[in-house]
Amino acid sequence: MGCFTTHASGTLDPPEVRNWRLHVIACIASMSALAMGYDTAVIGGTMALDSFRRDFGTINIPQTQRDTIQGNIVSTFQAGCFFGALFAFPLAEKLGRKKTMIIASSVFLLGGTLMTAARGSLNMIYGGRAIAGLGIGASSMTVPVYIAEIAPPSVRGRLIGIFEIASQGGGMLGFWINYACDRTIDVNNQAQWTIPLAVQLIPGLLLLLGVAWCPESPRWLARGDNFDGAERILTKLRNLDSSHAYIQHEMSEIRAQVEERSTNRMSKKAQFKKLFQKGVRNRMAIGLSLMFLQSFTGVNIITYYAPRIFETLGISGTSLKLFSTGFYGIAKTLGMCTFTFVVVERVGRRKGLIWGAALGCIPMWYIGGYVMKADPAAAAAAGTVNRDGWGYLAMVCVYINAFIICATWQGITWTYASEIFPLDIRMLCVSLTTADTWLGSFIIARSTPYMISDLGYGAYFFFASILVAMGIWSFFFVPETKGITLEDMDALFLKPMHKAVWAQVRGKPLFVDEDEAARGKGLDPVKEKNMGIEHVETISPNKRGEM
Repeated sequence: MGCFTTHASGTLDPPEVRNWRLHVIACIASMSALAMGYDTAVIGGTMALDSFRRDFGTINIPQTQRDTIQGNIVSTFQAGCFFGALFAFPLAEKLGRKKTMIIASSVFLLGGTLMTAARGSLNMIYGGRAIAGLGIGASSMTVPVYIAEIAPPSVRGRLIGIFEIASQGGGMLGFWINYACDRTIDVNNQAQWTIPLAVQLIPGLLLLLGVAWCPESPRWLARGDNFDGAERILTKLRNLDSSHAYIQHEMSEIRAQVEERSTNRMSKKAQFKKLFQKGVRNRMAIGLSLMFLQSFTGVNIITYYAPRIFETLGISGTSLKLFSTGFYGIAKTLGMCTFTFVVVERVGRRKGLIWGAALGCIPMWYIGGYVMKADPAAAAAAGTVNRDGWGYLAMVCVYINAFIICATWQGITWTYASEIFPLDIRMLCVSLTTADTWLGSFIIARSTPYMISDLGYGAYFFFASILVAMGIWSFFFVPETKGITLEDMDALFLKPMHKAVWAQVRGKPLFVDEDEAARGKGLDPVKEKNMGIEHVETISPNKRGEM
């Protein structure tokens, strides 16, 4: 009692289900996140390398033209991710999660190869970034759902957190490899920028080879009426015999949901219509909002254009800027580790979002105020920069913001969006929400160079204000899902969200017992059911986590 654990408390998961096999599978699938984080982070530093600027002709050109080229290079990746997330939906539904991950990794490897072989051709960089984005977008949609579908409730958040740790670890790796190449490879050698781009192929290859060992999602198999296959895989994943009560209970829940929702197979048109049904449209609104807004926390602008951002804080010299971005990557990775092992299953999703927004906006307000008052970029250009205590504090605030946001919003949004949707349209919903986050990332990637040049300190105030609004919205409209089984999400989202949130805050039952409700109204339960009035079982928030 009272000892520290990294899994959700209040569930009835036996210890056998939290086994090594699940964690190894999550690590293999998360190679896609390692590639995603690396590709997202490495490009900003690569564009700052003198060898890259020379080979691609971005040195002696006007600032506006340089902004356009940088925006194009970064944003073509996000554009590819947007379409990749959408295209992956029919593949994951028809072919399964496993085959979709194999296809996605193959497409990514093609794009990474094109970038590495660009040899001064911007068009090859654009094309490679877009194709790699297709693969990453597809895997970023498929992998979190795959992990959520194989995970038991007590460690679902932790296993999806491995995906996010890999993403931030890949970003950290990208920052430091750029720095190492700048320091150790001669500027006249083309390898100074090709090596950072070539390294991205390693996680893509590991994913392609590793997924062959991973099983298919048992819930996807059950959707195709292959309940025997689903049970065989589930017994291996849970490390329990098929006769164990836990396996029988989980299979009965899966079977009940599949049979309930598959009485009439849904056409694509019916699936899209269901997005607007009660109990689903609120989930879509929350999922789309979370995934879009996570791009506006301020972390992404620094990830995409880290050397440029540090330049606005008075950091000059390519090596020093790349060195600063390396520590930024460390802060993000530490934040994501905190999310995985502390926040997601102990603090919870809802509280994490609220506290992340409340604490994350403070460093952004300070950075904006410092840039407004001191204008360190202009001072550095004039050679008169004075790094006093306030300037160093601004640098520390960049790292603090990265840690806080990655410990909360960057991880929680992916976890939340992968677990809340109904089984029969889960891939459609996750496809839309994943594409939505890449749309937000595309907007940030495309506009950041101009925001830095034109808005200056106003860019930091903008993101701080967005964080404040995000925290207020989360407080009123985002319910807690920690410890709730995937099959029980339907009941959670039947009530209006502000009422569900308020019930959870007060620790009150979220649902009305069928017999009790009928007796309270003076009605006979059987007669009421015949009248078409449906109720669901009374389950308190704490007990629901035990299911």
